[in-house]
Amino acid sequence: MPMGKRSPGPHAATPGATVPAPDTAAAAENNPPTVHMDSHLEQLASISVSRQRLPDEELEGLRQLAAAAAGRGMALRVLVAEYLASACRVWTDLPGSRQAQNLQDLKDVASALIRAVSDAAVALTEGYETAHRAAVRGEEATRREFVDDLLEGRTDLGRLAERAERFGLRLVGPHSVAVARVMNAPLGAGDDTTRYVEEALTARFSTRNVLITTKDGLLVCISPGAVPEVPEFFADKVRNAVGEQYQIAISRPRPGPSGIVRSYQEARRSLDLAALLCLTTPIVRASDLLVFQVLGRDRAAITDLVATVLGGLEEARGGPKALLETLTAYFASGCLNTTTARRLGVSVRTVTYRLTRIRQLTGHDPTDPDERYILQTAALGARLLGWPSRSLQPAD
Repeated sequence: MPMGKRSPGPHAATPGATVPAPDTAAAAENNPPTVHMDSHLEQLASISVSRQRLPDEELEGLRQLAAAAAGRGMALRVLVAEYLASACRVWTDLPGSRQAQNLQDLKDVASALIRAVSDAAVALTEGYETAHRAAVRGEEATRREFVDDLLEGRTDLGRLAERAERFGLRLVGPHSVAVARVMNAPLGAGDDTTRYVEEALTARFSTRNVLITTKDGLLVCISPGAVPEVPEFFADKVRNAVGEQYQIAISRPRPGPSGIVRSYQEARRSLDLAALLCLTTPIVRASDLLVFQVLGRDRAAITDLVATVLGGLEEARGGPKALLETLTAYFASGCLNTTTARRLGVSVRTVTYRLTRIRQLTGHDPTDPDERYILQTAALGARLLGWPSRSLQPAD
C-alpha cells in the first residue's frame, strides 16, 4: 500500500541511524500494493531513544493510510500484519536498542516501542473501520433509494432495471411481493430480524431470486413468480425470528418493474384489509380477499346494502352481533347447522332459532339458495365496514 514519505516528526532518529526497508513478501502473496512506511519506522527509531508516544499527526497519517487501503479493497488483517512485520524487523536495529546499557534500559525501550506499535495498530484499525462504515452507509443509502424507487414506481423503468442488476435482481418476468408486519415491532434495515430473514433467503435462493428490504416498518420480500416457494419460505423464517406475532400478505405475480409496484401495493392493501377484518391467519393471500376489495371500491353502495339488508338485526334482543356471527359461521360452514353449532360452541337448536330470527328481522331467508347470496354479500360488507361495532355512515 503506497504511502508518501513524510518528513520526520519532532523525535526523528539520531543521525546515522539506519532503518531496514520493509519486506513486502507477505503482502505480495496477497497481492496488495507495496507499503512504504519509512517515515513511520523513523518515528519508531526516534521513540526508541526518546521513549515518548507517537505524535497525533503520525497517528492521523496512519488512519489515512488505512482508509486508502480500505478503498483499494485490501483486507484489514493484511494491512495490520504488514505493519507488525515491519516493526518486528526493525526492532533489534533501532538506536535505542543498540544504546541500551543494561536490562532495565532495554525494558524501557521495549515498553515505549510496544506502546507505539499498539497505538499505531489501533490507528490503522480506526482508519480502516471508519472508511468501511462510510462505504457501507453509502451502499445502504444507494440501496434504499433504489428500493424506494422500485416500490413507488417513481423513476424511468429502463433505468430502474439497470440499477436492479447492481443488487442482483432481474426484473424480467412476473414477480410477487410478500409483506410482513410484526405486531408492535416495526422493522428496519439492519435489525436482527431483517438480517436473519435476509441471510436465510439469500442462502437458499441467491440474491438473483430474492430481494429483502424494509419499508414503513414492514419487511418486504420480492421474488420471481418462477420460484413460487419463496413466499412460504419467507413466512417460515419470519415465524422463526419473531414467533407467532406476525402476519404476512402475499400478492399475485405481475410482470415487469411496474408489476412489482402493483404487487407491493396489493400486498399492503391486503395486509391492512386483514387487520380491518380481524383475520388471524398468519398468511393472507391477496387472491383470497378479492371479493372484499371489490366491495370496498364502492363504500357508499356497500353501506346501503348492509343497512338495507341487515339493518333489521338491530331490533334483536342484545343487538345484532350474535345473529351476524351466526350468519357468518353458517356461510363459512357450507350452510350446515351442525357444523355452525360446533364452530360457535352452541346447540343446533340455538342455530336454528337464530336463523329463523334472521329471516324474520331481515326478510331474507339464509336457508333459501335464491336469497342466500344477498345475505352473504351483506355479511361480507358488514365485516368490511366493521359493523355493528362501528355505526354505518349513511351514503350521500
